[in-house]
Amino acid sequence: MIRLVSYILLSIFCFQKINAQNIIPLDTLHWEINAQSYMIENYKGKDAIYIQRGLAFLKDTKFKNGTIEFDVYLTERQGFPGVRFRAVDRNNMESFYIRAHLPNKPDSNQAAPVINGITPWQLYFGPRYSFPYDYNYKGWTHIKLVVNGRKAQIYLDYADKPNLSWDLVHDPQEGEIAIGGGGASAMHYANFKIDKNSYEIIDFKLTERKPIEGLISEWEVSDKFEEKLLDDQELLKSLINSRKWEKRIKIEEGIAANIARQVVLRDNTPGNTVFAKITIMSDKDQLQLFEFGYSDRVVAIFNNKAIYKGNNRWRSRDYRYLGTIGLFDAIYLDLKKGKNTLLLAVSEDFGGWLVTGRFPKEKDITIE
Repeated sequence: MIRLVSYILLSIFCFQKINAQNIIPLDTLHWEINAQSYMIENYKGKDAIYIQRGLAFLKDTKFKNGTIEFDVYLTERQGFPGVRFRAVDRNNMESFYIRAHLPNKPDSNQAAPVINGITPWQLYFGPRYSFPYDYNYKGWTHIKLVVNGRKAQIYLDYADKPNLSWDLVHDPQEGEIAIGGGGASAMHYANFKIDKNSYEIIDFKLTERKPIEGLISEWEVSDKFEEKLLDDQELLKSLINSRKWEKRIKIEEGIAANIARQVVLRDNTPGNTVFAKITIMSDKDQLQLFEFGYSDRVVAIFNNKAIYKGNNRWRSRDYRYLGTIGLFDAIYLDLKKGKNTLLLAVSEDFGGWLVTGRFPKEKDITIE
């Protein structure tokens, strides 16, 4: 009996020791912290780090497939705590984060890639990339991420089944891991673990997303320039003629084309705007309706004349307006027989540098 009790106590001790060894300390020895502010402290019974507006990158560790687990202490203030993974550089990675101020809302959280420094949640939105969840503000929330190849799954609070399954966007490559997030409100993180040998994907079910029919499949994009240059209409033609046209972008998700695939917004050169261009060959003089979407702002220029200006930025129309991409705007184009050129000057702040469009009655025209 004594031997049995001793064995049990030894087993418990060994388990606790192994479990503790798996926890990566949240300190400057193990993490490179790039944040507005941070504090390492014991919080609510756990050794934790408090991070505001920034990320902590785990040093000397690469991750491709496996399981990442940690705890976060949420508050009802607006914050976006989460995890970044497979960061091949500091501008390209995958991510999952929580919108802690939106419990039980359809967009309570977000899975999205980071592409050339932009997290395009205005493209990767809806039940395919988020789920409603009733967050706990009086205790720690456990987050478990499982990654294998192109697939990822999130489990919250030790759920038996994944809360969300989604397809990853970047090619599977080893990369860095980071915790933290944006928003003014800081959050506490604790009990960070990695297990590269645990990567089983179970009950993988994707939410279907219906593509928009009839979209223009490809756009030509210019080099970037400063948005304020669009204000002087007399200089518009010279602005267009001085651009370089070397890039093309294609529709993704059946919804929109991502300008950030080809143009880097924040690369220490001025500019937050590009021209996205299509050429329309018309069999005759005619009036055609063009439906389009953009993010964040646009000036439409048809045959070298500005004909429309719009703002689809987050919160641009009311305090809960998201600015997600869709065919929410339309203009009538007075096509002339032969060649016509449509430019959409698209400007970006954050959330997705996007453009999309179609002719709903594509008749007697060809899009080059």
